[in-house]
Amino acid sequence: QVRLVESGGGLVQAGGSLRLSCAASGSIVSVGGTGWYRQAPGKQRELVATITSGGTTTYADSVKGRFTISRDNAKNTVYLQMNNLKPEDTAVYYCYADVMVYKLGYRGYWGQGTQVTVSS
Repeated sequence: QVRLVESGGGLVQAGGSLRLSCAASGSIVSVGGTGWYRQAPGKQRELVATITSGGTTTYADSVKGRFTISRDNAKNTVYLQMNNLKPEDTAVYYCYADVMVYKLGYRGYWGQGTQVTVSS
């Protein structure tokens, strides 16, 4: 089995910063593409940022220039550095990863989510 555990969420004032982490553990051979998504109350889950195993990144237009996704392949961990946070960034943030699982091949996994609240 594989688990994704997120951390780093919390309450911050507008203009502040937070750094989210998502660590994968279990019967992992390798981690492929990963990403961060978010879901605000009453809204659909939306893509925030992605990063391939080779380090190629993509971002939603709403976070470009403010958020940075990165990963540490040795630690099977992906990060989301969030700067200049705005109240509209308030949401539950989820990480996602395509994981090569021992004897099972590639499987997709979600983390449990971490709350980010930005006050005005």
